[in-house]
Amino acid sequence: MIVDVHTHIFPPEVIRERDRFFPGEPEFRSLYGSPQAKLASAEDLLQSMDRNAIDYSVAFGFPWRTKDFLLRHNDYVIESAAKAPTRLVPLACLDLLSNFCIQLAERYLPGVAGFGELAIYSATEDLSAAMSNFSALADMCRKTGSVLLVHANEPIGHFYPGKAPFGVEFYYSLAKAAAETRLIFAHWGGGLLFYTLLKKDAPQTLANVYYDTAASPYLYRAEMYKAATEIAGSGKILFGSDYPLLSPQRYFEEMKQSGLSDSLLEEMKGNNAARLFGLKG
Repeated sequence: MIVDVHTHIFPPEVIRERDRFFPGEPEFRSLYGSPQAKLASAEDLLQSMDRNAIDYSVAFGFPWRTKDFLLRHNDYVIESAAKAPTRLVPLACLDLLSNFCIQLAERYLPGVAGFGELAIYSATEDLSAAMSNFSALADMCRKTGSVLLVHANEPIGHFYPGKAPFGVEFYYSLAKAAAETRLIFAHWGGGLLFYTLLKKDAPQTLANVYYDTAASPYLYRAEMYKAATEIAGSGKILFGSDYPLLSPQRYFEEMKQSGLSDSLLEEMKGNNAARLFGLKG
């Protein structure tokens, strides 16, 4: 089984008229302002899944600042998953900095598998509201057995749209707040997984944390797959393509180059995610 835990889909109206959604949404403009920045619908995703022999995709939207945009986008994701229940697994996206974050979250559970991709892309002086909202979401997911998927990125290296100005300290604080909650950090956790090697505190704090491979061909060498498996454990790595950013085949080619056994690659490409989300082949 192959499961892609990190895919983005957008309503057709956003794809057709993205410029109309730029006002008041600087993060959306930053990530998708260029006409070359790909936007995909649920139908596009399903066609890509067929081409790449992917059984399930975890799909979600964007953390809009505008409440109405969030509602419309999440509804589209949920409706799309309802039409393809054996292919798509929906997450509801939320703005962690908004005063309506928890109100919307209560609207969606238990109709979704969890919340994601939760992201703060812009610099902010006060993260207390985000931490409060995240803690509340983690508690909700803990009680319902749902999953949280959080954006994380490496604090060094080249700049790219959507690279948040936070380090591993912030992501570690999120992991602490989500203790006993099933938590996925996107993009290899921004390097957080390496701290699993510490003797104290970190291994326990990161015990329920998983890491997806989203954007890995852009960010890391192929050796990352083997290194991450050895450090975090083979059961903690999940294939995520960041569709439509990159073709799944880019990841599969690098996985082959990593030197991992076929059995470990099968775990990474789908079996781990199937267990996490309760998916059946």
